[in-house]
Amino acid sequence: MTAFVPLPATSSPGLADFLERARTRLHAAPSGDARTGDHELMPELRALVDSTALREAAVLIPVVARPEPTVLLTLRSAHLPNHAGQIAFPGGKVDKTDADPVATALREAEEEVGLDPELVVPLGYLDTYLTRTAFRIAPVVALVEPVFGLTLNPGEVDEAFEVPLDFLMSPANHQRHTRESNGLARTFHAMAYEQRFIWGVTAGILRNMYERMYG
Repeated sequence: MTAFVPLPATSSPGLADFLERARTRLHAAPSGDARTGDHELMPELRALVDSTALREAAVLIPVVARPEPTVLLTLRSAHLPNHAGQIAFPGGKVDKTDADPVATALREAEEEVGLDPELVVPLGYLDTYLTRTAFRIAPVVALVEPVFGLTLNPGEVDEAFEVPLDFLMSPANHQRHTRESNGLARTFHAMAYEQRFIWGVTAGILRNMYERMYG
């Protein structure tokens, strides 16, 4: 298991507040049974997901250590077979060779956007998130040194960008939308930032981040 690195002793007020909340409110290990997930807004999904073999995954929530912290997000490639063109965290399925979900999240972030693991300090886990497609996701919150450079993998990511943490953690910016898909009305979390629409699993995990760390 990953031993989480001690937090920096000094930082700006906005960053210091985030780090203190991370120290006291994040899990030291994946939270086990997924109480959070797509089923929170659509309880009828839980029985369907529970009847399916779950697939383990992990994502990295990269908080960039700026005076006013930001969250690094990606825009998935438009030609991908699943979730094309959606805003996401770096992440993916757990490989047998990964030591733990932190290793998965760091590996995927390096593969997708070229984020150097040496510049990433894992801080802890949010609540495990269960998707309607039967992925059990371990969200790893991490601090990223702002000197990082990125090299995007064009087969997976079209763009990487930052959104202020303060915006994402403000409940005034949290929305709920309903959209019909395959004859089913699906309700999901969403956040609209400038010209970008963050929704689905990504917005659900950010909502959980708010509830665990700021709510």
